[in-house]
Amino acid sequence: MITVLQWALEVLLAMLLAVTLWYAIRLERRLGVLRRDNAALEAFIAGFNDATARADTAILRLRSAAEDAGAQIAARIESAERLRSDLQYLTERAETLADRLDLRVREARGLVQGEPRAPLRPALEAAETARVRSQAERDLLQALRLGR
Repeated sequence: MITVLQWALEVLLAMLLAVTLWYAIRLERRLGVLRRDNAALEAFIAGFNDATARADTAILRLRSAAEDAGAQIAARIESAERLRSDLQYLTERAETLADRLDLRVREARGLVQGEPRAPLRPALEAAETARVRSQAERDLLQALRLGR
């Protein structure tokens, strides 16, 4: 038969098993929470990786757009430089033509007032017979000739 000591040990063992079972249940619950958190963490990391990949793609597109814009600006600057040099040339030509026109007007005023007409300077006559370089110059020369 079972003695009191054996009964006490059996009760103590049963209590220890109950405590172990209780701790095992708590541990299982906490492990379940960790597994759920782990799954959520993995989902978060996957989302973060996707966002990083999209950001990298967007950065590449922005860099490409910036390079395209830079190339367009460089082309416009180059075009503007060419136009500036053309305008500078036309301005110089216009100043020459204005000087010639001014000389003609002064000569014409001298004729009207009865003063003898001074001959044109040879350099101006040579410039008048020089090759016409643009339609604008031809039009201006024609207008000057018609104004005589």
